[in-house]
Amino acid sequence: MTDRDAVPLDPAAMRKHYRAEGLAENDLAATPVEQFARWFKQAASEAHLFEPNAMIVSTADADGRPSSRTVLLKQFDEQGFVFYTNYDSRKARDLADNPYVSLLFPWHPMARQVIVSGVARRTGRDETAAYFRTRPHGSQLGAWASTQSAVIPSRAELDASYAELAARYPEGEQVPVPPHWGGFRVAPRTVEFWQGRENRLHDRLRYVAEQDGSWRVERLSP
Repeated sequence: MTDRDAVPLDPAAMRKHYRAEGLAENDLAATPVEQFARWFKQAASEAHLFEPNAMIVSTADADGRPSSRTVLLKQFDEQGFVFYTNYDSRKARDLADNPYVSLLFPWHPMARQVIVSGVARRTGRDETAAYFRTRPHGSQLGAWASTQSAVIPSRAELDASYAELAARYPEGEQVPVPPHWGGFRVAPRTVEFWQGRENRLHDRLRYVAEQDGSWRVERLSP
C-alpha cells in the first residue's frame, strides 16, 4: 500500500488528554508580564520548546478583514510585547488603519496558550536601529531584499536582489537600517493564560487592564 492508497487521517478522531494539575488564581503573578515571564522561562528552559518566542499575530484591515501570520517576539516588558517587520507588509498596513492586534503563543507540548489583546504602536528609530544591529548580517540584507507581502515574479528575482546587496555590503561592512523596516510594541489590554485540563475543562485566567493602571483577574469558562 502506498501513501496515496492510505486511509485519510480523520481530524475528528485526533485528541490528547491534558493534565490534571491546573492554574489557580492564587498562583498568578501580580501583573500579566510577570506571569508571562514565568511561563516563557518554563517553555524555553524547562520544556525546551522550539522557538518559544514564536507567536501568531492577528490583525484586521480597515474593513475588518482579518489575517494571521507567525512572527518572533523580540522583547517584552511592562510596556508591551515587541516584534519587527517591514512597514510595507500587510500586517503593518493593517495596523496603520486599525492598531488593535491579537498575539497568540501556542505552546502545545505544554498544553498552554497565552493570548494577548492590545494596541500596537511603532517603536522609535533608535530602538529599531539598536535591534537591527544585533541581527545576523544575512538577516540585515534580507530586510532590504524582501518587499514583504508584495507579489514578485519568481524566487530568482529575490535571490538576485539579495546577491546584489551581499556584493554591496560584504560581511563585516555595516548595513544601513532600512527606512521601511522597524518594530511594533503591543501594549496589552487583556492577557489570557490558558492551561489545558482533563475532560476539556481547561483553566482560563485573564488579566484585564483597569483605568488606574492596575489589573483585574477573571476566570473564563472553558
